[in-house]
Amino acid sequence: MPTHDTPKKQPRVIVFTTPTCTYCTAAKRYLRQHNVKFREVDVSRDAAAARDMLRRAGSMGVPVLDIGGKIVRGFDRPKIDELLDIKSHPA
Repeated sequence: MPTHDTPKKQPRVIVFTTPTCTYCTAAKRYLRQHNVKFREVDVSRDAAAARDMLRRAGSMGVPVLDIGGKIVRGFDRPKIDELLDIKSHPA
């Protein structure tokens, strides 16, 4: 059994976005600040991705984050922190 220095593997993260969405930009910036790797999917350019997002999230509002199969609608920092085990400092 291989040993790893990292205590916990980061779940797969997909961010469904559009170029004009300010909350999408904020969510991506937040993930980068916490060194979270993610795949960005622009639903304004990809109809199949938009259908996929609708199927997963049940709405067409962005951002939608898929964190290890769990859906986060909008830039919901507490839920993102919980799913990614991010320890945020109180403001």
